[in-house]
Amino acid sequence: MPLETLKSADRVTGLKQVGKAVRNHRAVRVFLAEDADARVTEPIRELCKAEDVPVEAAPTMKELGKACGIDVGAAAAALIGSHR
Repeated sequence: MPLETLKSADRVTGLKQVGKAVRNHRAVRVFLAEDADARVTEPIRELCKAEDVPVEAAPTMKELGKACGIDVGAAAAALIGSHR
């Protein structure tokens, strides 16, 4: 699924918001930036694995932020849905 999907979809950005969306069963897919610190992204990756949420890699934090329509980089973003 391309990053461009994030531009027009319901989404959240940032580690705290993505973690909350996964725990609340609202995240349908999570994107993690490959250049983000693994110590930061690994807990989200593990949470997604436990909650059976697909994870996709984004090349850089800058590209992920741009795909989400923000002017700063993002380590994580999630597509939000009403259910999985």
